[in-house]
Amino acid sequence: MDKLDFTYVPRAGRVVFGAGSLAHLEREVLALGAQRALILSTPEQRGAVEAVARILGDRAVGIFDGAVMHVPIEVAREAREVARRLKADCAIAIGGGSTVGLGKAIALDSDLPILAIPTTYAGSEMTAIYGITEGGLKRTGTDLRVLPRTVIYDPMLTLSLPVDMSVTSAINALAHAAEGLYARDVNPIAALMAEEAIAAIGEGLPGIHANPQDVDARAKVLYGAWLAGSVLGSVGMALHHKLCHTLGGSFNLPHAATHTIVLPHALAYNADAAPQAMRRIARALKSDDAPRAVYDLAGKLGAPRSLKDLGMTLADIDKAAEIASANPYWNPRPIEREAIRTLLQNAFEGSPPQQQGDKP
Repeated sequence: MDKLDFTYVPRAGRVVFGAGSLAHLEREVLALGAQRALILSTPEQRGAVEAVARILGDRAVGIFDGAVMHVPIEVAREAREVARRLKADCAIAIGGGSTVGLGKAIALDSDLPILAIPTTYAGSEMTAIYGITEGGLKRTGTDLRVLPRTVIYDPMLTLSLPVDMSVTSAINALAHAAEGLYARDVNPIAALMAEEAIAAIGEGLPGIHANPQDVDARAKVLYGAWLAGSVLGSVGMALHHKLCHTLGGSFNLPHAATHTIVLPHALAYNADAAPQAMRRIARALKSDDAPRAVYDLAGKLGAPRSLKDLGMTLADIDKAAEIASANPYWNPRPIEREAIRTLLQNAFEGSPPQQQGDKP
């Protein structure tokens, strides 16, 4: 074992995990000292949210169903005003990263406590990281005020998530864990959680693909997503997340699918600079090649593997490379603009990941 010398900062938060755990919602709202809950969702989840509101009865003072990808600042401002007008003393974010992100945007300026109920595998509910898009650019930051106080993980709530969205959402979570293994501030605790997360997601996803109603497979992937989110919340981000923030915020590409496509290429870019991390990722996925294992997993499960399939154009590649290289996150391999452009070209075409020195 290498010499132990690290800093680990766990993010405080209460987790309630298990099939049927949504039944504890009222208890958890009261545990926050709250009485007037504003429930957040996307427009598509309005029906499910109304059922949750009925669980709370008079303690649900309203529903805001305007959450959208990448949290446009206009939507955040509107939701904050609704919370203020209704005198809400907590917000319940039901859904994926878009809804949790909206809850964070509200908390950032109001200190309103957030209770998150994930219905996808995004993992953002376990982080103090927020993102708000304004003027075509996505601004990210970290603030403990946005960290949900309580998270209810109920695998039953993921049963209606379509298989294609389940796959991309889970590989998005896998990306948090994979990149956490070579973060600048990685530590033994985060590394243990990361490898466990990758293994759980890798084992559970084929079960969901074979039978979307497999509660055990859903629980395994949700468990992995929780761990992956915890990793993302305790260490820094690197190239992969910078690229996805650029592609999402500046080109409005769908969040989870973009992560799914970019991840194997970002891993290949960093493979020589982070060999120990690559070994752990490969081991968790029962492979000897981490980038290829992620690429093949996505392919076997029918996930998209090219950015052009998401609507990106060839002309966007140079602009994306410029933005991603201008203010880069820390990364184990130095950020080289032309190498980033090549990475994006490969992701655009959907070709297999190419490590440094590989020939197409």
